[in-house]
This record gives sequence, C-alpha cells and structure tokens, in this order.
Amino acid sequence: MDFNHFLTSYMPDPSIGSKVHFQNMIDQAILAEKLGYKAVSIPEHHLVNLLMMPSPLQMAVKISTLTTDIKITTGVAVLPLHDMRTYAGEVSTADILTEGRLILGVGRGAFAWEMKRLGTPKDISREKFIESLDVLQLLLKEEEVSYKGKYYNFEPITIMPRPISNPVPIMIAAMDLNSIKNAALRGFHVQSTVLSGTKELLKERVNAFKEGCAELGEEGKLLKLSMQRMAFAAKDSKDAKEKNKLAYGYYKRFDNMFTGPGKVTKGKIEPLPREQSIEEMTENLLICPTNEMIDKLSIYAEAGVDEIIISAGFGQSQNEMIESMHRISEEVIPYFNKSNSQVA
Repeated sequence: MDFNHFLTSYMPDPSIGSKVHFQNMIDQAILAEKLGYKAVSIPEHHLVNLLMMPSPLQMAVKISTLTTDIKITTGVAVLPLHDMRTYAGEVSTADILTEGRLILGVGRGAFAWEMKRLGTPKDISREKFIESLDVLQLLLKEEEVSYKGKYYNFEPITIMPRPISNPVPIMIAAMDLNSIKNAALRGFHVQSTVLSGTKELLKERVNAFKEGCAELGEEGKLLKLSMQRMAFAAKDSKDAKEKNKLAYGYYKRFDNMFTGPGKVTKGKIEPLPREQSIEEMTENLLICPTNEMIDKLSIYAEAGVDEIIISAGFGQSQNEMIESMHRISEEVIPYFNKSNSQVA
C-alpha cells in the first residue's frame, strides 16, 4: 500500500497569512518526497478557509519544480466549475510542466454553498460532470473535436499544446457505492473516502470497487483504489487526544459545508455542532500513536486499498505536521513496504 500526503489547506486562523500558509504546504510536499511518500494530493475549493485551493494545477506545477519524482494528484479538480475547452489546455500545460507526473483526480463538487455561488448548483452538477468528463477526455486524446450536448456545443477545435502523457491519468472521486463501481467498470482509477465513518463503510466501498474491476475484466486488474482518511502520528496517547480535539473542530466546519447549511462569514466557515461524538470520531480516524496507526491501516491494506491518502492538516502547527510526517516515514511506511515485498 502506497502513501500519499494530502495538502489539506485548512487555515482556521487567517491571520497566519496566505504566503506562510501556502509555503507550509510547499514545504510539506518537498518533505514528502524525501520521506518516501509516493504522491501528494491537492484539493480544489473556492471562497472558504477549509480545503482552500482555487488553482490546484498551479500548485502542482510549483511543486514539480521543487521535486523530481513524486506524483502529484489533484484531489479533486471540480470539473463542473470549469469550461473544458480552456481547462483541457490548462491540464495539458500542467502535464508538460510537471513532466508527466500529474494525476488528474476529478469530481462533481462537494459543497453545495460553494457550487451554487459559482453558478453550478449541486442538483445539476452530476450530469454536468458526466458531460464535462466526456468532453475533457476527447479534447485531451483527439484533434479536431466537435461536440453537441446539453452543456457543450461547439465546432471542431484542437487543444494546444498537446499533452505529453498518452493518456493523462484520470482518477474519479466517488463515495456512492454505485458510482464507485461504475467508475471502475468504465476503466477509471478511483479515489474515495469514508470521512469520519466506520471501517465497515470502508469495506463496502472497497468491495464496490472490486466488483467494478471484476466486471471490467483484465483491464480492471490495472486500476488503483485510493482511500483518503484523516491521520496524524501522535507522540503518545495524550498528544493523540489533543489532536483529535482539533480534528473534531475541523469536522464541525467540514460538516457545515458538506451536509449542513453552509454558514460562512468573510470566507471563514462557522463551526457547528456535530451529531457524531468525539469518541466515535476518534475510533474511526487515524490520529493515534504509530503502533495503533499500523493496526488500523492494516485493515485498509488487507481490504485491498492500493493507496492511503493521508489528510494531514486539521489545525495543528507546521512543526507538529512535520514531526508526524517523519514518524510515519520512519515507522509506518516501512511496515507496509515490507508487507508489499512479502506479498510480491
């Protein structure tokens, strides 16, 4: 099982300043490569101080200039917010400038408040995503592409410059079981998450992916399932308890945007009460000492997850983040590298 460091871009205190905040993420990406992570992931969200990244492709290019081998994933680019006729050129440019290290994770959008204010309400985002993905794939693969659909209707065009990857790797973000299965059945890599949910939910989503791969046949054996989960390698149980409290505060804001009313003031998401208790959340997340993290992650590896995307930022300091990354590199990643070798 590979490890991917997710640049969560959570800024609960905007007084830190955007320059410092973004430099912290860049430093994390550089460190991730040095510590043996296989990839870093970059979110896309607008107008809010959580998962704050209006231009993940720009960040991907910046990271690529400071690293040499690590894969760089958009996690995820929200296709319905973009015009594919220009976005395809941006993807192609990023593919060139990252020297083929870009993995384009795509999705329909998660925050109703954000989607509505940017002109694509959630009630149309699914069908617009499906059409947008179709258009994007055609433009990246073929020349002189024309299209007639509900959201796109254009005469033949050719995206320039052409990408250097053939094809540009695309990963679909999905949480619904049918969506996960269908994405795999169509030959896409899949990224999913159970947020703060249970291991039973994790296994359901893994099984949905496996079903899609099995129905696809031989090509399905080449597909990758990535699972995102909030994680932190704590120094001890006391440190873990403190960090879980911070994570609970993060989810008070996340829930506000994901399933709640979307209460935002000047870009800052308001924390709202949660139905899930902090004890239940603590049981489900990976914010714990490394020995416990290995035990919990073993469930992921045994279930068939190919890559764990560690959502690493929930309000702790940059120094604490770096210390956790080192502990994961020194104690957790080697365990699963050894397991991979034994299986091979």
